[in-house]
Amino acid sequence: MITFEMNNQTDVTEFIFLGFSNHPNLQGMFFLIFLVIYLTTLLGNILIIAATRVNPVLHTPMYYFLSNLSFLDICYSSTTVPVMLVNFFQEKKTMSYEGCLSQIFFLVTCTGTESVLLAAMAYDRYVAICQPLQYPVLMSVKVCVCLVTGSWLGGLANSMAHTVLAATLTLCGPNRISHFLCDIPLLLMLSCSDTSLNKAMLHVARIAIGLSPWLFITVSYVLIISAILRIPSAQGRSKAFSTCASHLTVVVIFFGTANINYGKPNVGYNLDVDILVSVLFCVMTPMFNPIIYSLRNKEVKGALRKLAGGCVFPGHIKV
Repeated sequence: MITFEMNNQTDVTEFIFLGFSNHPNLQGMFFLIFLVIYLTTLLGNILIIAATRVNPVLHTPMYYFLSNLSFLDICYSSTTVPVMLVNFFQEKKTMSYEGCLSQIFFLVTCTGTESVLLAAMAYDRYVAICQPLQYPVLMSVKVCVCLVTGSWLGGLANSMAHTVLAATLTLCGPNRISHFLCDIPLLLMLSCSDTSLNKAMLHVARIAIGLSPWLFITVSYVLIISAILRIPSAQGRSKAFSTCASHLTVVVIFFGTANINYGKPNVGYNLDVDILVSVLFCVMTPMFNPIIYSLRNKEVKGALRKLAGGCVFPGHIKV
């Protein structure tokens, strides 16, 4: 809805989503697809968290970070997918102004936190491979808690700044968003007030929350690969690299899809392409992470088997 003011401008109080509107006859199929993806995301990440909690073998810094990543992916997916699922059955797909700002806050928080957390996980792998003798000291419980807390605080601070600036925008209409979610660049396109400060903050965030963690991860893996190549035995090199393969895969998927999603031009893309890119980044990535770790990590696979065996045959598991 748009309310009219005395100065002949308009105030947007709700938004209409146009995402998936190009395919009105496929709404039911889309609902089933995204419901399966969401349930898979929840199940996969909950299993990872449970496995790292109940299995003493996984009580290490690497799996402490992994359990936090899984919790983050649950929050990330739950920020966008449930609203999308409800809207598939709505003739008019709307969200209130306050709801839009809330979604932006949680979406940006999760994105920023995951970026910094992946950098913390790269540091853990660097210490484990390049400085193994100092690993118990450099990756103590206190250090791990500080790294995770710092990741969340960084994501929250970045999100708070963006959300406050977004709340100061004057939105004069139209109130139609060519997407299935609220995001800062989409709101800037609807603003009739000065957005220079918002755009400047986006550039700062891209450097502080996007580019800096990516560069840190890149340098870490250059040093890690150099150290692995100096290992004399092929078996030793394979074992060392296997501890990094899952994390490296997750990093490539996350930063690759984020770069495509936020680096695409404002013109030249049609609605279907925009939606596909955002689905890959916002919906598919949280589902991929537990699958990647469970498929490529023997310890996680073993813990999941024990967890499943304990649920199905509780009397056969010794405590």
